[in-house]
Amino acid sequence: MIKKVGMTVRYSIFGYLIGEGFRNVFKNKKSTIASLIIMCATMFVFGIFFLVGENVNHITKTIEEQQGMEVFIYDEATEAQTIELGNQIRSMDYVNTVTYKTKEEALDQMKRMFKDKKDYLATYEGEGNPFKASYVVTLTDLTKLEEVQKQVEQSPIVANIQTRPDTVNALIQIADGIKLISIIILVILIFISIFIITNTIKLTVHARRKEISIMKYVGATNGFIRWPFMVEGMIIGLISAIISMLLLGGAYNVVSTQIEQALVSLRGTEVLLLPMSDMFGTLIIVYLVLGLGIGALGSAISMRKYLEV
Repeated sequence: MIKKVGMTVRYSIFGYLIGEGFRNVFKNKKSTIASLIIMCATMFVFGIFFLVGENVNHITKTIEEQQGMEVFIYDEATEAQTIELGNQIRSMDYVNTVTYKTKEEALDQMKRMFKDKKDYLATYEGEGNPFKASYVVTLTDLTKLEEVQKQVEQSPIVANIQTRPDTVNALIQIADGIKLISIIILVILIFISIFIITNTIKLTVHARRKEISIMKYVGATNGFIRWPFMVEGMIIGLISAIISMLLLGGAYNVVSTQIEQALVSLRGTEVLLLPMSDMFGTLIIVYLVLGLGIGALGSAISMRKYLEV
């Protein structure tokens, strides 16, 4: 019986602490709204850098897998010569895959890459096709690209060879730069958010300073006094995280297609960005941890510094 009563008291206290936290949020509407706006903005900016970093890593990995060279063949080459060239390339050291691309496939690829010029490109179908057949070659070791290229160039039916040796290195440097910038921005945004939460809780504490003094006088523990303010900070952080994720997801879905088209124009091959669904799981964990953690930490700092509890 005593144990049952004790459990009931604990649940009542827990309900009181949570309820007070929610009441504080709605009681201080102006400061809460201001905190939400600023925290949403800071978390949204962080989310942008997070998504950019994830996609740069994805694109870098994709290009590394595709990296090598494209060997274009003269139109005058016979079928036998073309097949022989493919077999020669496959037999070379460090060659991973060799894929033949017909003139028609090259034209279709351009249509997919430049959808807005699809009708114009359709006029080149048939005998008017200006594109050359080619072998797309990937390597097991990109450092041997120049060595393999010199061997392939010896064939008389090779019109030219297209390589992008600097693409991967450039993207890797960009990815590393974005990671560094993201870390710096994350640290800055965390400090800004903690400052915002601290000042919001400070206003609540100031408004209830007499009530808190009475609670301490009658024997309330530090935890009992502190928890409603901790809950208030975590609620603000949680709401900010949810709003930021929704805004970020909507914005990403709108601009991702345009970014893909821009990448196609830049590289000349199709590069698809990661769908939001692939990143949502990680993003929601990061946002919830940041939102709840910043809210709780900001509240704790505020209570310790200004209430000395």
